[in-house]
Amino acid sequence: MGLVARHLEANGIPTVTFSCARDITAAVRPPRAVFLDYPLGSTCGRPHDPANQRAVILAGLALLETGRTPGEIVDLSYQWSTDESWKRLIFSEEQPFLSDEAEARRQAGLDAARAGKRRANAPLPESLGTDRQG
Repeated sequence: MGLVARHLEANGIPTVTFSCARDITAAVRPPRAVFLDYPLGSTCGRPHDPANQRAVILAGLALLETGRTPGEIVDLSYQWSTDESWKRLIFSEEQPFLSDEAEARRQAGLDAARAGKRRANAPLPESLGTDRQG
């Protein structure tokens, strides 16, 4: 998103990006960014926490209004949880952050993608591969 933001800014459209990967954001140097030390995919706040989401969005909008330093990254002080165990668990096999319903949807999506790939790679039946002008 940082590269897109730079392109938009070059064409006169002000931007602010939201990031959960500070090192990548620093390398890309978008015009303005807010950083949250949250799991990837949660760049606009904690799920099911409208107050936190609103605060994060308002911080981004404030930076859009006040940011003057190119490449500025504002570190937001919000915390994902009371401890940092999520950083150790987020990429583990147990995926403790997914509800059973969310995990079932994730698995169904993976199964559908695999089935689609099998269909796309399946050989054509003989009748479809022959010349019918005969």
